[in-house]
Amino acid sequence: MTGSILIVDDDPVQRRLVEAALSRFGHSALTADGGEAGLAAMDGPGARDVSVVVLDLAMPGMDGIAVLKAMRERDIRIPVIVQTAQGGIETVVKAMRHGAFDFVVKPASPERLQAAIASALKVEEVEVAVKRTARRAGQTLSFKDLATRSAAMERVIRLGQKAAASSIPILIEGESGVGKEMVARAIQGSGDRRSKPFVTVNCGAIPANLVESILFGHEKGSFTGASEKHAGKFVEAHSGTLFLDEIGDLPLDVQVKLLRAVQEGEVDPVGARATVKVDIRLISATHRDLLQQVKDGGFREDLFYRLNVFPIMVPPLRRRKEDIPFLVRHFMDKVTPVGPKRRLSIAEPALAMLQAYDWPGNIRQLENAIYRASVLAEGETLTVEEFPQIRAQVEGTVVLEAAAPSVVPDLADEAVEPVPQMPAHASLPPRLEQRFGTLAALDDRGDVRSLAAVELEMIRLAIDHYNGQMSEVARRLGIGRSTLYRKLKEYGIDPETGRAEKIAS
Repeated sequence: MTGSILIVDDDPVQRRLVEAALSRFGHSALTADGGEAGLAAMDGPGARDVSVVVLDLAMPGMDGIAVLKAMRERDIRIPVIVQTAQGGIETVVKAMRHGAFDFVVKPASPERLQAAIASALKVEEVEVAVKRTARRAGQTLSFKDLATRSAAMERVIRLGQKAAASSIPILIEGESGVGKEMVARAIQGSGDRRSKPFVTVNCGAIPANLVESILFGHEKGSFTGASEKHAGKFVEAHSGTLFLDEIGDLPLDVQVKLLRAVQEGEVDPVGARATVKVDIRLISATHRDLLQQVKDGGFREDLFYRLNVFPIMVPPLRRRKEDIPFLVRHFMDKVTPVGPKRRLSIAEPALAMLQAYDWPGNIRQLENAIYRASVLAEGETLTVEEFPQIRAQVEGTVVLEAAAPSVVPDLADEAVEPVPQMPAHASLPPRLEQRFGTLAALDDRGDVRSLAAVELEMIRLAIDHYNGQMSEVARRLGIGRSTLYRKLKEYGIDPETGRAEKIAS
């Protein structure tokens, strides 16, 4: 029995139409009249009852893209089918980049909507089964279990191995979805606490009024709703490892108590009369720039230096694309025991396409894409047809014609050489580098390009890469916001869209 389908749309007529269509196919439906209400339903006590979200993109206030962004930030992994009255590829691609599972164009037929929901439920069922199998296995991870052969990750592994030999606090930095928790688990599994508890806390997903109670515990009756005593995550992790993910989201008042817990090795449960001693290995992680947060007053400087004793930066997937063949094989093998009853292969054009894509959602997005393709594939070979959303963004940059199947290398095969980022047959057009993160140094005649041309291209790439977040664009480019806006004006780029209407690309 599947859960309900959540319909998020500000148009009451559209909500009723979709709800009626879903009822025809036997689904139960929940409705929300806007982005804020929809996000509250996905992040509230009834969230487990929601299996799929049908999300309108054009809504006042919090629109569909903002909902998708908030879901990613809060690690809400419910599959989303977006609805749009604007069938333009740019709109669809933008939604897919932010994690949408599928899309339908209004007015969508009930059959098209049902097909999208059925596919989402099928993939979700396999993902849940994969996670359940992993939990039952309960194995301890080590660095040998990481699906990587890239030089960029070799440094991460070397640092992690050194960190595992001590008990000093570790701060793992990197974009969302790069595998920070996997690195933390490998550190724990390589140290002397490998057989002890590994407790994870997503600090960004905890309501602000419950953070202190969840971390440090509370006594029965210490506040409204505290009907039972709760030990707290620090006590649960005693003698083992506590992994605080997205630590940059902790409220300032809780940061004070966290600092004391780290310094003194004891916590103060809410409502308790005495402190509780704890012995933990603390590993923190964040996708934010904590040092910048310190400068902005959003993170305590003393806590930052207490946590940042041993920093490890995990690079994004776009900077280690040679890992993609190994990750693809790893994810296909994970889904096989609970999904397809055969060992899948992947066609070379499909693999070339996956390596050409920039993966803004990193490994998590790749994993979801492979799960979807593996579950929905009709044959035993994954082709470009199994990755329609990726193909929409990459088509025209790699050769996608049919080719012989290619079984990607097994990670366990130590004799396998790292695979080049692009197979030899996948010829690239001259400007592929610009689109996927590398600027061309020479023009079409072989001459060195001017600094102004490269600067313009870098600014446009940064605006696209950081989805128009100008503060982040300026920070990453190493310039002030006023300088960025001045340059945008000089080049005739609209700050709202990031496009230069009168400048040729």
